[in-house]
Amino acid sequence: MTEVTERRVGTRYFAASATVPNNPLLPVVILRGAFAPAPSDEIIARMAANGWGGAWAWTVFDYHHYHPDAHEALAVAAGEARLQLGGPEGAELAVTAGDYLVLPAGTGHCRLSQSRDFRICGAYPPGQELFITRQANAQASADAPVIAQVPLPQTDPIHGADGPLVRIWGRALSPG
Repeated sequence: MTEVTERRVGTRYFAASATVPNNPLLPVVILRGAFAPAPSDEIIARMAANGWGGAWAWTVFDYHHYHPDAHEALAVAAGEARLQLGGPEGAELAVTAGDYLVLPAGTGHCRLSQSRDFRICGAYPPGQELFITRQANAQASADAPVIAQVPLPQTDPIHGADGPLVRIWGRALSPG
């Protein structure tokens, strides 16, 4: 797989909104061109080898939703799409084959458009495979205590124990 360099890694925080809690402590981690485009089964196997399970290959729902009790990795296997992160007031993000992102628990996401060949693989850290999916709703703030209790993954879904996710989220939670 392609070597990860810091210039390919981006982060984005999203504030809570009236309908999506987002995550107050952890940023979305975005890695551009992090791996060569590959069949979905190879990406899922890579995620499984790094301890991420509950995997699927499909698309992203076309409505705003979030998972209060799980972090979610999304790796683009083919094609391209425009996603909206952070809920209806959030930011648009174009993704293409070879990109992946990790959404901390509570982060709103929605597919705005996609190419015909778009395919994305999703996976979750150990113990988070049986997650709740909530549509954006007026009671989103009630999920804040659940979001705060979701444990950090020990590995990056694509690059393992030394991957950028581990470093970035570790720094986000370090005092000072």
